[in-house]
Amino acid sequence: MNYQGIVYRPPSEAGSLIVQVTIGCSQNGCTFCSMYKDKNFHIRNIDEILTDFKEARELYKNISKIFLADGDALICKADMLIKILDFIKEYFPECKQISCYASAKSILLKSEEELKTLKDKGLKMVYLGLESGSDKILKRVKKGVTSKEMIEAANKIHNAGIMLSVTAISGLGGYELWEEHAVETGKTLSKMNPQYIGLLTLMIEPGVPLENEIKKGTFKVMDPYDILKETKLLIENLNCDNAVFRANHASNYVNLKGTLNKDKKELINKLNAALEGKEYIKEEYMRGL
Repeated sequence: MNYQGIVYRPPSEAGSLIVQVTIGCSQNGCTFCSMYKDKNFHIRNIDEILTDFKEARELYKNISKIFLADGDALICKADMLIKILDFIKEYFPECKQISCYASAKSILLKSEEELKTLKDKGLKMVYLGLESGSDKILKRVKKGVTSKEMIEAANKIHNAGIMLSVTAISGLGGYELWEEHAVETGKTLSKMNPQYIGLLTLMIEPGVPLENEIKKGTFKVMDPYDILKETKLLIENLNCDNAVFRANHASNYVNLKGTLNKDKKELINKLNAALEGKEYIKEEYMRGL
């Protein structure tokens, strides 16, 4: 297997075969993110990709899940992705799920017919980073997309019958915009209506552009209790029936999990208990990405 650089995957893809379709991320300009900064984005040669799959077939007898890396495999042209999906179907008939990271841009560049074809060929789920529902914050962190475009992309994925997992980041607005971040992210997620919602908490990796803003005093990192207040406000603004909600990433101060809207009250109650000192709050040294 010919891996280039550090390979990232969603936590739920821990047991998946990972093959790099692209190297790096097509956006790769977000001020808070340290992923893929050592790579120049490019799409791999199709023959190299298929060679990796052939090698994996020789190494592993049973592969039930496959994740197409790196940061935005969906940016590849539909014809190329179809060829990869057909190859997987032929060589890995036991595979039950194929998934990848996507961006709003890569989704919106595809027609609904192309997305439906990818679904029919085996693409079951895409992971999309919303980060914030506030356009002011999205612009500030150089996400390169608006909340409206995120919602449009989500609707196209739903119409194609592909499952959608969306992540957001607590604390991304800092103290200045924490309320706007919570309210607008909750509202945008509700309009996107994904099957899965993952909530991480901001961590500042050395060398990211946001670190310079902190040093200059133009961005102030929130403390754990204010993060919990923000998370509570975000959940209060969520209205997503049957969405699996998880905030149990290593970066989170309090682990939360449930199904919306059914468990919304219980999630808020747990946050209230943490704010009152009745629930464990993770120490800073125990957090990670």
